[in-house]
Amino acid sequence: MATAAEEPRPASPYGTPEAPRIAVRGEAHLEVDPEIARIGVTVMARGTDRRSALDDLTRRNATALDLIKTYGQAVEHLETGAFSISPELTKHGRGERIRAYHGRVHTTAELTDFTALGELTTRLADLDLTRVDGPFWALRPNSPAHRQARQQAVREAVQRAREYAEALGTTLAALVELADIGAENGERYATVASGRARSAAFVAAAEDSTAAPLDLEPQRQHVYAHVNARFTMAPPEL
Repeated sequence: MATAAEEPRPASPYGTPEAPRIAVRGEAHLEVDPEIARIGVTVMARGTDRRSALDDLTRRNATALDLIKTYGQAVEHLETGAFSISPELTKHGRGERIRAYHGRVHTTAELTDFTALGELTTRLADLDLTRVDGPFWALRPNSPAHRQARQQAVREAVQRAREYAEALGTTLAALVELADIGAENGERYATVASGRARSAAFVAAAEDSTAAPLDLEPQRQHVYAHVNARFTMAPPEL
C-alpha cells in the first residue's frame, strides 16, 4: 500500500519552469447562406355561433394545408402548432351573453426551396382571413457550417499559441487541454447561428386579382465558435 508521500501530485495548472504553459482562446466567425426558411400560417374564423365558426375554420385550414402540400419536396416539414376557439362576450348587459366565437389554427411550414417560398407566401396571404409570418431564415442543427466554425476556432487557437511561443524563441510541446468556453463550470454554450431573422406579416385582403409572387432575399447567417486551449512549450531562454 502506497504511503501519502508516494502518491503522485497533480500537475500544476500554471505549468513549471521545465514545462511552461500557454493558455489561449480560439474564435471563429462565419457568414453563410441559410439552409431553411420557416413561415407561420395562422388561419382565422369568426361566427355568431360556435358551429359556424368551427366549420369555417376547418374549411380554411384545410385549404391552406392543401395549398402548402402542393409544393411537394420544397416543403421539408409541416406541423400544426396551436388551435383555439373562444367566445367573445358582450361588453354591456347582464349575464354571460356571447356575441361571437373566434377561432384560429397556427401552422408552421419549413421550406428548403427559396424559389418556391415567395410564391407560396403570396398565395397563402391571398387566402381569406389568413395571416402569414416570416420568413425566418436558419441553418440546420447538423449544418456543416457549425463543424467548420469549430475547426476554424481550434486552428486559430493553435496559431495564436504558436505565435506566443515564437515570441519567446521557443516552440510548442504538447496540447494539455481543449474545451468549449463554459464547459468547465457547466455553463450552457453552443455554436449557433446568430442574428435575428427578418420577418414580415401578410394578411389576406379581399381582392379578385392574384398578387405577384414576393421577391424574398435570403438573409445570411452568422455562425460563431469559441474554444479555450492550453499548451506546454519548451523552456525558453530568457
